[in-house]
Amino acid sequence: MPSRRGFLARFSRVAAAGTLAGFPSEAVTAPGAGDARLSLDGRWQFCPDPTGGANSPSTGWAEVTVPHTWQITPETADYMGVAWYQRDFEARPEWAASTVRIEFEAVFHSATVWINGQEAGRHLGKGYTAFTFDITRLLRFGATNVLTVRVDNSFDEAMLPRGRSSDWAHDGGIYRPVNLLITPQVFIERVDVEALPKPDGAAATLEIAAVVRNASTRAWRGEVRFRVVDDETGLTVLEPGAGAGADVAPGETRTIQVPPATLPHPKLWHFDDPHLYRLHAEIPGHVLAATFGVRRIEARSGGFYLNGERVRLMGVERMAGSSPQFGMAEPSAWLLHDHDDLKELNCVFTRVHWPQDRRVLDYCDRHGILIQTEVPAWGGATFQGMERKPSPEILENGLEQLREMIQRDRNHPCIFSWGLSNEINGQNPPAYEFVRRMNKEAQKLDPHRLRSYASNSLQKTPARDVAGLMDFIEWNEYYETWFRGSPADMERNLEEIHRAFPEKPIVVSEYGYCACTADRPEGDARRIEILRGHDAVFRRHDYVAGLIFFCYNDYRTHIGDKGRGVMKQRVHGVVDVFGARKSSFAELRRESSPVERIEVKGQPDSFEVGVHARRNLPAYPLAGYRVRGVLYGPEEIPLEQVEARLPTLAPGEAAAVPLRFRQKQALRVQFDVIRPTGFSALAEVWKP
Repeated sequence: MPSRRGFLARFSRVAAAGTLAGFPSEAVTAPGAGDARLSLDGRWQFCPDPTGGANSPSTGWAEVTVPHTWQITPETADYMGVAWYQRDFEARPEWAASTVRIEFEAVFHSATVWINGQEAGRHLGKGYTAFTFDITRLLRFGATNVLTVRVDNSFDEAMLPRGRSSDWAHDGGIYRPVNLLITPQVFIERVDVEALPKPDGAAATLEIAAVVRNASTRAWRGEVRFRVVDDETGLTVLEPGAGAGADVAPGETRTIQVPPATLPHPKLWHFDDPHLYRLHAEIPGHVLAATFGVRRIEARSGGFYLNGERVRLMGVERMAGSSPQFGMAEPSAWLLHDHDDLKELNCVFTRVHWPQDRRVLDYCDRHGILIQTEVPAWGGATFQGMERKPSPEILENGLEQLREMIQRDRNHPCIFSWGLSNEINGQNPPAYEFVRRMNKEAQKLDPHRLRSYASNSLQKTPARDVAGLMDFIEWNEYYETWFRGSPADMERNLEEIHRAFPEKPIVVSEYGYCACTADRPEGDARRIEILRGHDAVFRRHDYVAGLIFFCYNDYRTHIGDKGRGVMKQRVHGVVDVFGARKSSFAELRRESSPVERIEVKGQPDSFEVGVHARRNLPAYPLAGYRVRGVLYGPEEIPLEQVEARLPTLAPGEAAAVPLRFRQKQALRVQFDVIRPTGFSALAEVWKP
């Protein structure tokens, strides 16, 4: 058969509670009628197999906790190859009349799965996307079953990321959650929701498609219906209307398009007001719920428009898997820690180099972060040895990963755009053809969402770059680091890119300072200097619609120039691999804030607090913001808190609000401008 102390305190607290705000429970749940999800996380047996054998070993097993990666264990930190996982589970007798599937949210990078010694399926060369196998016919109901998984993370030239081309951790293992899905024999496999507001915002059009699977031996005829629930209140806001009838043959999977519906008076999703709905799709005997948001994102006239309102966005990229404690097998508490940090950094716009953990996208949906997720095609070496076209293996692997990414994640309102690759030299013919094909496929699969790729080849002849086919231009800008030249040289290059694509908004998709070579030693002061200096240039150009600083964290990578084993890394972030903040963290927070400054006048009994909205980058209306003051007395004891609402401020506008404290003796008062999501956008401290 084949701050670290703060994190640990919070981790202990939430582990006792069993769940985390912003993330779904990982216990047994019942998503719909006749439907259950049973976690298979927890204790497994694990064994590395340097022989690369096709059969599981008889000895050498050790107990581990799944999600798991062997790359964080000192003995196997540098091991790239085959390893085995195994565990037992009970199949309840009542499941015999159901369909039982096993879902892996991701395995890096190739997995073959057996149940009781019989192969259930293979998912090869796709290390960041979810996959599911129907295991009903392989189960022994009312008895113990054996689940075995062969995992391989060897560097592979026929998949993406190709070979050693990428710059991040290739952590092998079952590193995301595993679940059993128990449903009726005819069930809804997934539901796709497109929710677009009409121009006046008074209603939204819903386009709904349900994928129905008939795993029985009889033909099925039925109707797909749905209703919509406000996620915040739990109230039904759209009752079932006309359904869609269909016939599904035995063993067939069919996509059923429901007649378009109109949602009246929708609450629009916005990064400062991330309102969600839940759609309940139903067939007789089965209900499947999907979360969605109503919003429209457009790239036009050289800018981005969110629900018809122009926004200039800013954020920072996080490299997952960078904690030496967890690697890619990140627990919910660590994901919450890092993404709360992103929100404190005023991040409303980010990108990532590969499809993300479902919990990350759930966080972004609920807390307001726009994100571009990408197919993991990284680096010019991806197309090395190819002449005019990409190899069939690389192209097909890219298309498969794109399809699986879009299929799972398309309902998330936080998804700003689909990323098609990163730094592949878009003027190289096979790279150009690869991105062109990926763009065409993404447009077919999800025609309403933007598409782009992050280019590092716009320094010369930008008009020849495949970036011109994208909805907006993404440029990884590294003047004063990887690129030679000054900020003035960078500005000339930026203007040349704009002349090549005058109608397209430009996103600086990476910029920053990497202490990655001998001539660039680590120096956080230099990181701050580059951040400030380059931001000053970008703010002079209205067509720069977004900035994404690289990066949030120093990150683990197999080509790291610092550290050994599990600590092998690149030093590039505003926090270290353990999450400890550098001085640049506070500077990035200030630079990324939509509030340029806070001015405080008066005394505790009569303060006037002035708030000045930033005119550009980032720039968007401040609606629903508040000013909060916390008065601290002797021994730094917080004694009183008061708040006042700000009027809506357009970019460049200012307003002053009064705040009065009853407590007159103050050691200091901290004033924060609070977003509608509850995160602070900027703080100022007053002292007598």
